[in-house]
Amino acid sequence: MTFLKIEQGDCLVKLSELELESVHLVISDPPYFLDGLDADWKKGLEDAPRGTGVIGGLPVGMKFDPKQGIALQAFISEVANVLKPCMKPGSFAVFFSQPRLSHRMAIGLEDAGFEIRDICAWHYTRRAQFKAFTMDHFVRRMDISDQEKQKLIEKLGGRRTPQLRPQFESLVVAQKPRIGTFIHNWTVHETGLIDASAVLDGSVPTTVMTVEKPVRSKFNGHLTVKPIELIEHLIRLFSISGQVVLDPFLGSGTTAVAAKRLHRSCIGIEINADYIQIAKQRIKEDV
Repeated sequence: MTFLKIEQGDCLVKLSELELESVHLVISDPPYFLDGLDADWKKGLEDAPRGTGVIGGLPVGMKFDPKQGIALQAFISEVANVLKPCMKPGSFAVFFSQPRLSHRMAIGLEDAGFEIRDICAWHYTRRAQFKAFTMDHFVRRMDISDQEKQKLIEKLGGRRTPQLRPQFESLVVAQKPRIGTFIHNWTVHETGLIDASAVLDGSVPTTVMTVEKPVRSKFNGHLTVKPIELIEHLIRLFSISGQVVLDPFLGSGTTAVAAKRLHRSCIGIEINADYIQIAKQRIKEDV
């Protein structure tokens, strides 16, 4: 019989309370240390910078501080070290990541003893915001003559900051080391192998998963909601009916809704009380 357990709190604490080797699959979208978002989400996404504002003199999303990736790597490693004991041998952990930070997330997982099995791409075709900024505005603020400004703008030729329009997010697929052969590990724990019949399109599962971004509901203010269809695909691919799916950063509850639909048990941990309520409403209404 399946169960659904949603808990509010710090995952570093809550994960340590879980039964050893009780989880068959982990799917989560951890914080990426973006401007305005801290490691434990205490500020809440509703307080994060958005739109076309500026932070420290730079447009939103323009602060590419190397310390961001280093902090993410350390944080993920800390989480993974607490996560690993509650996972069954051979089980998978699938973590969403910004493409430019996925290498840091992968190293953080490796540092905790996980094996990186793949880097996949969640591809979407709906037009995302093109965040590359033209230099014209900055040139016009320079302390030079209007004639020099115009010459410089012409020389720049409309070039922008190096940010291409995003069309995918990375998924880091990590695996807790199995015990013995694939067959032995599956026989004992029913983990470590994929369901090759779980496909989105085509004939076999691929590393590119094309699913459109979801339309935000009226009551769900979370900024990074993942499509239920994509999470369902991952659950089918890496687990079987009746198993336990864990999301240590539950957010607005997509993993829980998908697990319920597919007859899996789910443990969701979320530090933000508002998101807990949104998740419970989504689970109740199955949306």
